[in-house]
Amino acid sequence: MNEKKRKILKIAKVIFIILVIILIICLVAKLLPVFQGIETEEGRKAFKEKISNLGIEGFFSILGLEILQVVVAFLPGEPLEVLAGMCYGTWGGMCLIFLGAFISSSIIFFAVRKYGKVFIETFLGKKNMEKIEKTKIYQHPEKLELIMIILFLIPGTPKDFLTYLAGICPINAFRFLLIATFVRFPSVISSTFAGENLSDGNLIMVIITYVVTFAVTGICIYLLKRWKQKKEKQENMKLQELQEN
Repeated sequence: MNEKKRKILKIAKVIFIILVIILIICLVAKLLPVFQGIETEEGRKAFKEKISNLGIEGFFSILGLEILQVVVAFLPGEPLEVLAGMCYGTWGGMCLIFLGAFISSSIIFFAVRKYGKVFIETFLGKKNMEKIEKTKIYQHPEKLELIMIILFLIPGTPKDFLTYLAGICPINAFRFLLIATFVRFPSVISSTFAGENLSDGNLIMVIITYVVTFAVTGICIYLLKRWKQKKEKQENMKLQELQEN
């Protein structure tokens, strides 16, 4: 990459960060008055009414925050999922989060796929990019898919960083978008369900929800690893048979 291109990308990076900060400030300023008194049951009821009164504007405000959260990546996603559940219920909130995840993941994936390493290097730096290229995950996309599935299943993990890495790996776009959107189901459904119960003041159900979610997620990860180990064992046995023949 020549020096002129590098400078342009650095300027673009600064502009992008400034725009993100401005957007966050605008969205927070818009929604902050709505959050007043949310710690009480009366406040939560008033909150739901305010969101309902905002109509489509409220929907797009939360959708915008969800898209922004995935694009920025280091912002935690669970509070937004809980918020979506409080505003639109378990299933309505889940659909909103899925829509935001699909839009943002598509933007990141195809932007990275088009501009490749140049795009990533601008944010991570050349040395960090070279380290990533040397990892086994980068060289074996199927392992990256498995790691993505596990991380998207577990609530609270920094999963959205992998969206950037996926764009420069030879992963099928359709498969990636399915993983990035729908595999996060346990995390999303638990948070939106918790949000709906939180708005009703049912704190015990919120705690039970997260305990059950982590237990089910742990079982799913265990079964997924066992399946992967079994598959690798079968492949190794086939390879040995071919070598012997």
